[in-house]
Amino acid sequence: MKATQTLHDLGQSIWLDNITRNLLRTGGLRRYFDEFSVTGLTSNPTIFDHAIKNGNDYDDSIRSKVAQGKSGEKLFFELAIEDLTQAADLFRPVHDRTGGLDGWVSLEVSPLLAHDTAATIAAAKDLHAQVRRPNVMIKIPGTPQGVPAIEESIFAGVPINVTLLFSTEQYVASADAYMRGIERRIAAGLKAEVPSVASIFISRWDAAINGKVPAALNDRLGIAVARQAYRSYLGLLNSPRWMRAYNEGARPQRLLWASTGTKNPKASDVLYVEALAAPFTVNTIPEATLKAFVDHGNVGKTMPTDGGNAEEELARFADAKVDVGALARQLQEDGAKAFVKSWSELLGVISSKSAVLKRAS
Repeated sequence: MKATQTLHDLGQSIWLDNITRNLLRTGGLRRYFDEFSVTGLTSNPTIFDHAIKNGNDYDDSIRSKVAQGKSGEKLFFELAIEDLTQAADLFRPVHDRTGGLDGWVSLEVSPLLAHDTAATIAAAKDLHAQVRRPNVMIKIPGTPQGVPAIEESIFAGVPINVTLLFSTEQYVASADAYMRGIERRIAAGLKAEVPSVASIFISRWDAAINGKVPAALNDRLGIAVARQAYRSYLGLLNSPRWMRAYNEGARPQRLLWASTGTKNPKASDVLYVEALAAPFTVNTIPEATLKAFVDHGNVGKTMPTDGGNAEEELARFADAKVDVGALARQLQEDGAKAFVKSWSELLGVISSKSAVLKRAS
């Protein structure tokens, strides 16, 4: 049995952290669905930037849209929605079979809106209306300005993938926003079920501190943070507040592990996938990491429900002068800036390609 099937059987959903038009056209995504137990996917500006820049799969669509007078963000979102609706249709049987728990694809609002609550709310509603698929989530960053946007979007009935979370504190803030949105729907007599996931980024922790702490601590901070967050997640699921919402028909917001590709070439290339095996969670796995895990991954013990040695591990980092709270805030801010950079590069690539294709028409 493939390691991915084992993960699926223990109750963890495997989503691909990638989407390209080539992956759709060649049947690659279908193969991952059929053979690697992949039941969803996520996208971000960097993924689309690389796909459009490094090939010509999007040229025909860009040429057609330019001829219609489209450009910039509008053109990009139409390209992205074309891909994501195809992927959503592929995963629709899983979505239907699981009653809407799984089979999701995600589309991110413009990273330029990370610190603009009102614009994020409007963009999430607009994109949700455009995709016209029941299994598309809109990604909103869990920044301080994003938290109220999460609440309002959930209240409006928009499925949300909360992104750019790094710490337990950031996760709890987004989960609280999700619950406020659900509770407001219940109070208003609206349907309580609005799906959501909360995405905690893992490998960036270790990339930020490796080489700055004793060698014995390399590649251990991300897993310690994940264990701490998993304990909080299970505590929230079992709290009276959440149970009251479930009694009204709400669906739990699932915890999702993001950034699970190993960045340290000296560490195992499946380090985080193996360490983050946990029921009722999602792991979004980069394509190369997915293939490596199928080839030589092993599923051992699942993540301890009580957090295991997370607190002791975090204390060791504190002793090594790592301020985990400050680093979490910095990583979130750096992540938002990186997405803005990718977004600008993406729009630049689309602009230059549009000009070249227009001249060649």
